[in-house]
Amino acid sequence: MKFQKILLPLLCVCMLFGCAKGNAGSNDNITTSKKAEATTKAVETTAPTAKAVAGLDSLSTEKVVWGPGNIVDHKQPNDPLLLQKQYASMNAKWLLDDDKKICLTFDEGYENGYTPQILDTLKEKKVKAIFFVTYDFASQNPDLVKRMIAEGHIVGNHSYRHYSMDEVSDDVAKEEVTYLHKYIKDKFNYTMSYFRFPKGEFSERSLQIVKDLGYKSVFWSFAYADWDPDNQTEENQAFTHICESTHPGAILLLHAVSKTNADILGKVIDDITKQGYTFTTEIKC
Repeated sequence: MKFQKILLPLLCVCMLFGCAKGNAGSNDNITTSKKAEATTKAVETTAPTAKAVAGLDSLSTEKVVWGPGNIVDHKQPNDPLLLQKQYASMNAKWLLDDDKKICLTFDEGYENGYTPQILDTLKEKKVKAIFFVTYDFASQNPDLVKRMIAEGHIVGNHSYRHYSMDEVSDDVAKEEVTYLHKYIKDKFNYTMSYFRFPKGEFSERSLQIVKDLGYKSVFWSFAYADWDPDNQTEENQAFTHICESTHPGAILLLHAVSKTNADILGKVIDDITKQGYTFTTEIKC
């Protein structure tokens, strides 16, 4: 299949794609490579424990890298459809089941000063979104996390240290989920249930681990090059690209470190609404 080909140039770009500062990038397709050896040591935590899964050792550890997708004529892109079908049993979603709804998501690896503006716009437009936060973001910006929760948004788990989940041991992969899960529960009395894989990198085995921890893995069907604060797309170009890429059941990924995203968000919401879509944070598996 298309997404099983090794595309080294795209993989190099995608390894830059993420939320942690200095660790961002993108990819137009899905790529695979061998699992790397873990070099990190797990830290003991009392967060939820993964259930024992018969046959976990038989699951593939091949790396799969998901990038932004290619949208033409507002049609659902093929790769997310294929991925969603292939990994349906592992609670992984790239598209919504409802064709008339769109899910707006933001990745939050660190705060660049624009999240309050984004929250203001969402409040004004009466739109709810999913914010996928790392431990660094949550621990350094507790007031923003509290505001997200208070204003009815979903706070999702974007991992403890933003490691590629397929490149670490099972114990470390579990810790990436459970450490932040416990921190958010203890600090904010909030239970997270959506997980977003750092850099869009996963394996069949890591998907199952996340599922066994009680999470749904939420990917996306559209993203664009918005993650580098020093290389921002011009506003009109970004607006056109986002709004011309809408499609039935889209899960949109935007990075909250982008000034462009913050400034055009209101116009984007208005345009998508005029297209006949409504916004939702409900993702069914």
